[in-house]
Amino acid sequence: MPTALITGATAGIGAAFARHLAAEAYSLVLVARDEQRLAKTADQLKLRYGVSVEVLPADLSTEDGLTRVESRLRDGVDLLVNNAGFGNAGSFPDVPVANELRMLKVHCEAVLRLTLAVLPGMRERDRGAIVNVSSAGAFFPSASTYSASKAWVVNFSESAASTLSRSRIRVMALCPGFVRTEFHQRASMDSSAIPWFLWLKADDVVRAAMRDLALGKRVSVPDVRYKVLLAIGRLVPRSIQNMVAARIAH
Repeated sequence: MPTALITGATAGIGAAFARHLAAEAYSLVLVARDEQRLAKTADQLKLRYGVSVEVLPADLSTEDGLTRVESRLRDGVDLLVNNAGFGNAGSFPDVPVANELRMLKVHCEAVLRLTLAVLPGMRERDRGAIVNVSSAGAFFPSASTYSASKAWVVNFSESAASTLSRSRIRVMALCPGFVRTEFHQRASMDSSAIPWFLWLKADDVVRAAMRDLALGKRVSVPDVRYKVLLAIGRLVPRSIQNMVAARIAH
């Protein structure tokens, strides 16, 4: 029975990955900060799907949390889903630097270190997969540093996939658009102006992601609407994108 470790596993896309993989008979290792919520999520998955579920409370913005998850990954898993993430309220450069550094630790350093922790076992077995959750926002400038951190995730994932291309290890960046999760509420962001037709469901995102992973894609954009938007965006000069982002910021 394969094992998957999912960070940010109690809500949104992470919880959707947990449900999907449990239905596929994966044993799960769930990582999140809230120990009580982790335990509740684990009990629900065990009851519904009859799979083994291990909980690992850890805050990936701390050295202790990262070290604990690295240690578990060195014991071996078949699939790593780097999903943990958050947004800061406010625009650059008004967000406190401590908050910016915390974001970089979770979005960039944690993705790097957890990938490096899981790879030795995968390389020894010559099989495994890593899904790094990024964002469609990674392809556009924005008023915050969120898109910049997610752009790093895409570039890193593609680079790692290229390096490992002669193995049976797959690395993929998942780049969804707006998803109905707790993300905006936790970041105190007003999402009321986002058109209804741009919202995606987390379960649909995960199904598309797993299909793209099986197809060997290195970047997954899990909806035709966002595929079209990104294709159009590539045709718009960067200067115009920067001007639009600056006006949105003010």
